[in-house]
Amino acid sequence: MRPLRVAVLDEELPYPPTSGKRIRTYNLLARLADRHRVTVLCHRNPDPEEAADADRAFRRLGVETVIVDRAIPRKSGPGFYARLAGNLLSPLPYSVATHTSPALVAAARDFAAANRVDLWHCEWTPYAQVLRDAIGPKLAATRWAVMAHNVESVIWRRTADAEPNPVKRWYVRRQWEKFDRFERWAYAAATTPIAVSPDDARFIRTGFGVRRVAVVPNGVDTGYFRPQTDVDRDPARVLFLGSLDWRPNLDAVRLLLDDIFPQVRRQVPNATLALVGRHPPDWLRQRAAATPGVELSADVPDVRPFLATCGMLAVPLRIAGGSRLKILEALAAGTPVVSTTVGAEGLALTPGRDYVRADGPADLADAIARGVCRPDELQDTAEAGRRVVLARYDWGPLADRLDRVWRRTARASTAALA
Repeated sequence: MRPLRVAVLDEELPYPPTSGKRIRTYNLLARLADRHRVTVLCHRNPDPEEAADADRAFRRLGVETVIVDRAIPRKSGPGFYARLAGNLLSPLPYSVATHTSPALVAAARDFAAANRVDLWHCEWTPYAQVLRDAIGPKLAATRWAVMAHNVESVIWRRTADAEPNPVKRWYVRRQWEKFDRFERWAYAAATTPIAVSPDDARFIRTGFGVRRVAVVPNGVDTGYFRPQTDVDRDPARVLFLGSLDWRPNLDAVRLLLDDIFPQVRRQVPNATLALVGRHPPDWLRQRAAATPGVELSADVPDVRPFLATCGMLAVPLRIAGGSRLKILEALAAGTPVVSTTVGAEGLALTPGRDYVRADGPADLADAIARGVCRPDELQDTAEAGRRVVLARYDWGPLADRLDRVWRRTARASTAALA
């Protein structure tokens, strides 16, 4: 089969792979780069050193890049709140409007004019708007896919439900409504929407009335993440792992610090909590430093030592979508998982066998405390979960699945696009 000319629209080069989205994007593109001619059109990574490393990494893969500069709007201060207020007048959600930069739209338009593209691939739902602005009326006859790392409207709805401040809740609900409209358009207009779990695909079908939804699950490098038998686990060491600049993770961390971990310490006084993730805000650094038993490790180059030495991974998420790569990484490494239903949704894992499920602060605290006191029972669930991960979630077969989706989308008939 001949290689496809694939143009990928994304926020930035996903390197180093230090967040769930970056991990997924990098691992799939790395495995498809030798099968197709792939060009990534994106914004320059904000950190100059990171940008240089990312450029070298993608050159090694043989992936072409078209990179544009943009001024990243600050997420604090009077200007930020002015932009939030101004977005009330826009039909687009704030994150869609801020990611649709004129420079990237122009780069995509120029690329489309100069190249025969078999398939456009929007690597995050907001970038469907970039393609829409770049292609214009020709979009209806263009073969393109959109990757739904999350169903964003679900996250905004859950955020609104969890927000105690009535003013913030009102604003978040406006964003939820905008994302609902935007995703309804994006999934219906795309030749192929791609979900990361059967649950998300089912929601896209039933919630937005879209029939053709592909599923390419999140995965894990099972050769990289594996049990380390030369180190000992500390049963009393609880690990939270995830990007600390993502709202659902920060909500979960607050829940841990405010409610869950204090209850755990009352039952198990020697319990400790390790928070590991990229870009923690200042308030979290200060809070961790001031809280007994809590340590924060920011922007670590390798999370495997933390997975190898902790007693369990805690996933107290109540706001989320898609599926959690950190659960797959933990189980691949033989690390037990205690998670909410929301935290583990989208994964083919059986609660009670492959991980411990608990919902609500009190139940989560009890489950964590039991795991500290009965580490052998908890380890049994990790071993069962690892078998599932090895059988279903290795990146190699998942890249093969995305390859088939790309080829099927690229050869879609004109009638299918109408």
